[in-house]
Formats: sequence, structure tokens, C-alpha cells
Amino acid sequence: MKTYRIGVIAGDGIGPAIVASARRVLDAVGSQNFGLEWVEIDGGAETFRRTGAALNPVDLERIRNEFDATLKGPVGLPEVRNPDGTEAGVLGGILRNGLDAYANIRPISLTPGVRSPLTETERGAAIDYVIVRENTEGLYASRGKGVGTGDVHVDQLLVTRAATERIVRQAFAIAATRTGAPADGVSRVTCVDKANVLPSMAFFRRVFDEVAAEMSAEHPSIQAEHLYVDATAAALVENPSHFDVIVCENLIGDILSDLGAATVGGIGTCPSANIGETAAYFEPVHGSAPDLASTDPTCEKADPTAQILSAAMMLDYLGEPDAAERIRRAVAAARAELTQLASASGKDAREMSSLTALTDAVVRKLNLSK
Repeated sequence: MKTYRIGVIAGDGIGPAIVASARRVLDAVGSQNFGLEWVEIDGGAETFRRTGAALNPVDLERIRNEFDATLKGPVGLPEVRNPDGTEAGVLGGILRNGLDAYANIRPISLTPGVRSPLTETERGAAIDYVIVRENTEGLYASRGKGVGTGDVHVDQLLVTRAATERIVRQAFAIAATRTGAPADGVSRVTCVDKANVLPSMAFFRRVFDEVAAEMSAEHPSIQAEHLYVDATAAALVENPSHFDVIVCENLIGDILSDLGAATVGGIGTCPSANIGETAAYFEPVHGSAPDLASTDPTCEKADPTAQILSAAMMLDYLGEPDAAERIRRAVAAARAELTQLASASGKDAREMSSLTALTDAVVRKLNLSK
């Protein structure tokens, strides 16, 4: 039986609780077909508070060289700050750039049993797209590098040909594995930018067009299109079923993925993958919810869905797609079951879907599917 060595960063706030939930699910799904060796890594805001660094450089090298993948919980605490006022103890820049994990992949899909502001319309029943976000440059390349005085500050937006080419290729590769947009079944990659205003975005679009023309020979059925980011924000609410794969700059992808998450039940339901050529880590898109953790030490009100689904994405990356799909089906079935129980008892679905109750239900569904 194959055994995978997995790094684990439990994180801050609700992180340790939801990571423990995901580990239970992973151990359950892998018990008969593969093994998981868990290796704890110290990282995050509490680590920064104790040591002055959010992650030991030695541990970054271990993540790069020793592990098959890393499962990461949300990190960060609002009171842990750098002298310039930015949040300390976060790992995005450290891991993404340190591992060259250039592709941030964020699926947005409506899971049965999850409430959505759009579920009363046809739009809400047909949300299934993937945001492919360039992860190493864009405006976030200025993290810690901006210049300024007490009266002005400047951050630069970085777009390079090499980074844009590889993220566009990644978007087309993902589109080739999917069944197309829910509205019409057409496989399409949408380049989202602000090319009408920013020269850097016009350059991003130009490189997209060059790569799309090249990729059309390999994937002739995949359509390529452009859309400005403001128009995309509206369309993701008004007509989300049009979208299949979206590719965009770092900040744009960060904002649009939270907008998309709001249409499928909230950021607590959305997973993500950060993938490079030699290393990858998997995390929910949301933060550490320190207010919730401080008022509820057991974190029973925390939603582990995004962390569990991030674990499923990790299994896809490891070459265990059947196990990954079993987890996704179990999450959908568990949520549907708990929603039905809540409805029958006259309770709010959130009361029935505590962290423990949802995790137990997912594990039970996995055991029944063996």
C-alpha cells in the first residue's frame, strides 16, 4: 500500500479544529487504499509571535523537498502586525513565492445542501467554474516592497511574460479536463483583466491571446474570450452559468473568488490549491476567524467544508482521484442529510451542521461507500 508523506500546518484561530476535521476525513477515505504519514509544521501568527518568523526557513525547505503535499489551515491574527501595519504571521507570500506555487486554483460550485443567495433562481442551480489565479506576481508582488512616506505610498503591479504564459497554459489544461460551462456545455477560458485602463493588464491580455492561439491547435474545442473585471463581477452574479475557467492576475482572482464564494454559500465552503512544478499546498480560501475561535474554544460553529474539500483537491494532486471524488460526494450527501434533519425538526441548518456533526456525517458516508 502506498504511503504519502503530508506536511500539516494547523494554523491559527479555527485552523487547528478544521484541519483535524479534514485529517479525520482523509484517514477514513485512505484507510484501505493508501496511507498518510502526517508531519506537523509550525507556522502562522502564533508562530510569528513566539519566534519572530511566520515560518522557519528550514521548514520551507522541508515542504519543498520532503513532502508529497502540504495541508494548510487558515493563518493570521488581526493583532499580529508588522511595523508598516500589514498583517504578520500570514504565509501567502512565504509559501507561494518560496515554493514558486504559481497556480492558485479555486473551484466555485454549488454543493447540495448549501444555501445560496441565488438558489431561488435558475442561476443558483448552475454554478460550476474554476478561478485560476496567477499566484506569484501581480499587485501582490509589492508585498513588503512598496515605497512611501507619511503622505504617499506606491505599490507596483508586476506582470511578466513567463508567469502569464504558464498560468494561461494551466487554465487551458484545467478546461480540457472539465465538461464545459453549465449554461451551454462549451469549454471556455475567460481572461479577466482591466486592459482598457492599465498597460500591465493590456500586456496580460496580449500574452493570453498568444498562448490561446497556440493552445487552440491542441484543444480546438476550448473557446477563449476576454472580459473586464468590473463586468465579470456583475456577470458572476447575473449569469454565473456562463463561466467555465477564469484566468486572471493575483488581486483580481483574490477578489472574484470571494464574490463567487458568496454565491455558493460563503467562503466557508470553498477550497483552493496552490501548485507549482515541484511542490503544492492546499488550504481553504477563508481566514482564521479569530472572533469565532475566541468565543467558542471548541470551534463547533466553524464550517470545515472548505478545509475538507481542499483535502480532496490534495488527493487529486497526489493521483488519488477516486478517493477525492468520494470525499466530494460524501460532503454533498452529509450536507443534504443535515439540512433535511434541520428542516424536519424546525431548526436552522447551521445548528445541525456543527463541526463535529458534519465531520461525523462525512466519515459515515465514506464508510457506507466502501
